[in-house]
Amino acid sequence: MLASLLISCGRFGNKEMDGAKDMRIVCLSKQLTEMVFALGKGHNIVAVDLSSTYPDSAKLLKTVGYHRALSAESIIAMNPDLVIHSNDIGPENVLPQITKAGLNIKAFGGANTIDSARLLLKELGSFFKVEKTADSILAKMNTGLAAAADSLQSRHITDSTRVMIIHFGLRNNNYFVMSGRNGVGDKMIRLAGCTPALYDGKGAREMSPEAVAVANPDIIIATDYGYDKMGSMDKFIASVPGVALTNAGKNKRIVRFEEHDIVYFGPRSGENIIKLINLLHPPGIAAK
Repeated sequence: MLASLLISCGRFGNKEMDGAKDMRIVCLSKQLTEMVFALGKGHNIVAVDLSSTYPDSAKLLKTVGYHRALSAESIIAMNPDLVIHSNDIGPENVLPQITKAGLNIKAFGGANTIDSARLLLKELGSFFKVEKTADSILAKMNTGLAAAADSLQSRHITDSTRVMIIHFGLRNNNYFVMSGRNGVGDKMIRLAGCTPALYDGKGAREMSPEAVAVANPDIIIATDYGYDKMGSMDKFIASVPGVALTNAGKNKRIVRFEEHDIVYFGPRSGENIIKLINLLHPPGIAAK
């Protein structure tokens, strides 16, 4: 049904220099949102999940809930021509509900590794028939990643600084440790020349102050909303469970970083890694 709809309407073959919508897309994945905008198709997106906060234009769009706590009713109400996601949406009943409602749905791959992000960009470029644009974005992405590797190498970093990522999850309304599970955050930490602090806690639902203290990170990356919620570094150290007991808390080495820059790989990963290198290895801080 989707194929016949797209062929009959010719939606992806149209030139879009004027930015007019040629279809209505609801996007349920933050990495898809960024990549669709990068490919020049962001004007077709009419709604996103709440975690889609890049680029700034995405923040102006209507939202349909978090990607794992979506509202089927809100998605259906947008009357979309197409719903796109990355196979990580919830709750479990949302996909059957929007499928039963007759919506056209397309699943794409994830972006949890650099290679999978490259494949996703190629897949999206082919789907939207903007292959040359996708190739150009990929070339810039590869150049950025090479620049990040060169930046790290030029610093001759040999220390083993332990880093932890603490994120405030709006869905559960609490802080949790995002790193220590070999996810994207851990990969970014390693690419920035540091070591993820080993965290033996209970996962995203409940943060263990004892496990944070035992992990004893030298630096804590606080994602933007959680850091800003506290209002200052001192309040973050004093209020977030276990942080005051760590080297990071004692030495006031808490760095703020945008969530959308550390939870998936994409077109800007090279520049995001360089930002992270500069934050984690600032001038005047002696190597361990």
